[in-house]
Amino acid sequence: MTDVLAAIWQGLISASWPEQAATVLGLLGVWLATRQNLWNFPIGLMQVTLIGFVFFEQRLFADAGLQAVYFVALIYGWVVWLRPGGADAPLPVSRLPLRRLLAVISAGLVATLLLAQLLEQLHDPMPYRDAFIGCFGVLSQWLEATKRLEAWGGWVLVNITGLAIYSATGLYWFVFLYALYLVLSVTGFVSWRRSMRDNPPRPV
Repeated sequence: MTDVLAAIWQGLISASWPEQAATVLGLLGVWLATRQNLWNFPIGLMQVTLIGFVFFEQRLFADAGLQAVYFVALIYGWVVWLRPGGADAPLPVSRLPLRRLLAVISAGLVATLLLAQLLEQLHDPMPYRDAFIGCFGVLSQWLEATKRLEAWGGWVLVNITGLAIYSATGLYWFVFLYALYLVLSVTGFVSWRRSMRDNPPRPV
């Protein structure tokens, strides 16, 4: 146990500045998202740029490519959250109908299998876990951009998987980050569910 803690501590203090900065920005961005604060988008754009650089150096290609998708999704979410009516007509939190939720999950699983095959060809060290994070991370980001409550359930799964990957690869700043992400995902679910109850979406 002492050796494990010593290895974790060494990993933390020897981490590069992009890894450390991405950790701080990531926590701030997710916390702002749980508060439905628009500042989560510019903070998120800076964070995914830094983290993409770190992942590419570690040959975690799915995670690196995922950051580019996150970058686009964050811009999209920024526009959607603003809405044409601006602050007078904020986008409310809503839920996906069961059929659409099942379709999203099925699409995520199929995409994970296909992406894992590609990552194996690229010699990714953990192709299936990387592919799962990549595909379900994209889906969760899209759900968050459209303020669907189910986004936080997706982030819980992604964060648990991320903890396993980054522990194995020695990215201990990201282990710390994803552990806190997991806590914030639960917090976000509770906060958004309360918001949905207090401000129900209008019938379409």
